Amino acid sequence: MSSSTGRRVHGTTAAVAVAVALTAVPALAPAAAAHVPAGAVPAAGPATTLVFDKNPDSPTHSKLSVYEGGRLRAAYRAGSGTGVEDDCARDKGWMPDGRWRIRLKDPFYDGRLIKGYAVHLQDMKCSKGTLTRTEMFIHSEMNRDGGQGSTESRRWDGDGDYASNGCVKLRPADIKEMFRLLNRIGWPTHLRVVS
Repeated sequence: MSSSTGRRVHGTTAAVAVAVALTAVPALAPAAAAHVPAGAVPAAGPATTLVFDKNPDSPTHSKLSVYEGGRLRAAYRAGSGTGVEDDCARDKGWMPDGRWRIRLKDPFYDGRLIKGYAVHLQDMKCSKGTLTRTEMFIHSEMNRDGGQGSTESRRWDGDGDYASNGCVKLRPADIKEMFRLLNRIGWPTHLRVVS
């Protein structure tokens, strides 16, 4: 069996297994559910899960998937790191495996380095426990308003832009689509990272 065939089977099996196992993780309620009358109990919908499946053969060809009740709703090519699989390598290693709590989701994020559509994740120790990975996001390259800028860090130029300092990185169109989908079906509380 070729490496790419083995990877596809492994990745698909791992992603499905994780999605099924995580269907019990509670989702954050959609904004519309915030207007439920007093005393009423909103109907619980299927749990939403977000799974980042790292590709050891090519970290910038990994996959971020959205599941609703165990059913795949969307999958996006994503990258993490600069090609270094050591999750303890600061600013170049890929994201450590685990359950990352979503701290903030903002389509107009205005950080020093990250702008526009961004999901800010909790800090987490790397697999060896020697380093805490901080300032981890799901993001793209764009201006604060979601448009493309004129400098490289604000403009998506192609495949090379999937590389990151460890964050999960998506194409601008994909992160915008992911926000629209999750705003509609409900945001999960965590990102699950697997390899």
